Amino acid sequence: MTDFKNISYLKTGNQKQQLVFEILTKNKILENLTDFDPILVGTIPINIDIENSDLDIICYWKNKSDFIERIKVLFEKESNFSMKEIVIENQNSVVANFHIDAFEIEIFGQNVPTELQNGYKHMIIEEKILQSKDENFRLEIIKLKEKGLKTEPAFGLLLGLNGNVYQELLDFNI
Repeated sequence: MTDFKNISYLKTGNQKQQLVFEILTKNKILENLTDFDPILVGTIPINIDIENSDLDIICYWKNKSDFIERIKVLFEKESNFSMKEIVIENQNSVVANFHIDAFEIEIFGQNVPTELQNGYKHMIIEEKILQSKDENFRLEIIKLKEKGLKTEPAFGLLLGLNGNVYQELLDFNI
């Protein structure tokens, strides 16, 4: 399995993954977030991204105010910067969005260790599913995403999951 906590895997990935590695490294994005145990998650790390896929970085904060202040200091000057506080599944969450070069970047933080956040857990399960299927399955996921489906519902559709696909994926046995 890929070690997603170390982005060096992107260096030998597809063209977009290599570009993402360059952008994250050149701008020291993960390096500047080290205190918050950042992990790049989502579709780009597992090669099911589409043209307008953003870079999703999850973080673990222990003090929300400190996290918000650090995000502002680091990224408030970036193009289209916005930040909001929301509650997701009873967890206080902070979401910041901005653009660097050709990519929209979303930084998502919770007071939950990054490896225990659903974004990470979904990606790990999705990678295992992709490894257990053929290339056509991966291409079908991408086609569904290009038609407007989010990642988890696309997996749910192809796997025949019913109900809350976000929860069913977490419970999925490969």
